[in-house]
Amino acid sequence: MIEKDIKKLSIAFLGAGNLAVNLAQSLYRNGFEIVQVYSRTEESARSLADKVKSEWVTDLKKVTSKASLYIVSLKDSAFMELLPQIVEGKNGALLVHTAGSIHIRIWEGKTDRYGVFYPMQTFSKRREVNVKEIPFFIEAARKEDAELLKAIASVLSDSVFEADSLQRKNLHLAAVFACNFTNHIYVLAADLLKKYDLPFEVMLPLIDETARKAHELPLLEAQTGPAIRYDEHVIREQLEMLSDEPAMKEIYRVLSENIQKRSQGK
Repeated sequence: MIEKDIKKLSIAFLGAGNLAVNLAQSLYRNGFEIVQVYSRTEESARSLADKVKSEWVTDLKKVTSKASLYIVSLKDSAFMELLPQIVEGKNGALLVHTAGSIHIRIWEGKTDRYGVFYPMQTFSKRREVNVKEIPFFIEAARKEDAELLKAIASVLSDSVFEADSLQRKNLHLAAVFACNFTNHIYVLAADLLKKYDLPFEVMLPLIDETARKAHELPLLEAQTGPAIRYDEHVIREQLEMLSDEPAMKEIYRVLSENIQKRSQGK
C-alpha cells in the first residue's frame, strides 16, 4: 500500500498515556487522521485530542465503530480487563496493542484482524522523542495486516522489524534492564549525592559519555570502575559506606560480582 493510501486510514486511540501521546502526535504530524481519543479521564483524553485535532470520549461505549485502525495503548491490566468492550462492534477493523509484554494471542477468538504495533522507547508526555530513530516491532495475525502496519511504521521510523511475541517479550525484558533499571540507578545516585549537598547535574557528563560509548565500543570493553579492575580495597570501602543503606549495599554487591564474572566470561 502506497503512503498516500495508508494516510487515508482513520485511526482511533484507546489510551492517552505517555506512549499514546507521543505516537498519536507523530502520526498526526505525518499526515494521518486521528478521529478519536479515548481515555478514562477527561483531562487526558481532551489534552491529547486537542493536540491531534480529534474528538475525545471517556466512555468505551462511545468509542467510534467507524475507524479503520484502533491503537490500544492502555496499562496491561486495564487492557486485559477491558478487552471485551474494546473489540465490541469493531468487526472488519484492525485492532493492535502497543505492549511489549502481552502476547498476540490475547486477541484470538475476540476479533478477526489484530496485531501488535510496538515502538521500543521510553516515553514521557513532557518530552518529545525523535520517532524517526525508534525501532518499531510489528506482528499481525494476517500477512496483509503485517504489511499494512509495517507501511505505517515506515512513515514514522527508519527502523521497522517484524517480531513474534516471544521475541518481543525478550525485547521488553532487555529494555527493562537497559532503561528502567538504569534510571533507577540514577535515582539511587541522586539520593547519595543529596546527602552531601551535591547536585545530580554533576553526573550528566558521565552519563552522556557512558551512553556514547555504547554506540561505539563493545559493551564489555566499555566497562570501567572498581569491579572490573578487581579493586577489592575500594569495593570494601564503598560497601562499608553503604552500611546504613542495606538495599543499596546489596545492589552494589550483586552488580560488582556480576561485572567480575562477566569479565571472566562466566
